[in-house]
Amino acid sequence: MDQNTLQDIKQTIIIEAPILKVWERVSNADGIASWFMPNDFEASVGHEFHLQSPFGPSPCKVTEVDEPNKISFKWDTEGWFLTFLLKDLGDKTEFTLIHGGWKQPEEIIGKANETSAVIRDRMEQGWIGIVQKLKKVVEG
Repeated sequence: MDQNTLQDIKQTIIIEAPILKVWERVSNADGIASWFMPNDFEASVGHEFHLQSPFGPSPCKVTEVDEPNKISFKWDTEGWFLTFLLKDLGDKTEFTLIHGGWKQPEEIIGKANETSAVIRDRMEQGWIGIVQKLKKVVEG
């Protein structure tokens, strides 16, 4: 990894629910829509889908599925990837979201017309709320 690129965003949370209940919310289109964005996700490697972001549809591609522990996919056209990691803690689950593939801090991200550094800061704050929403939805 280029040492000038921005660090991955990483958010970890403990969800008071068994791993399969969390997996249900992160491994299919309806589940993901309930806490993140509308989409046509399917948990199969190579599946191409779209997340309906505020900037319009973002093309994505599933790169890894390891039920019920991990899902990874490429997100949009900026080289980003998202990974959902689930760790079984019995009646609880540790959920980690990783948003990686960041460029150099000063590089402009086209759709938002802002630098990578600005977008990363904004998204890091956004992810905190999104991960909390997943927790609420699952524990509901």
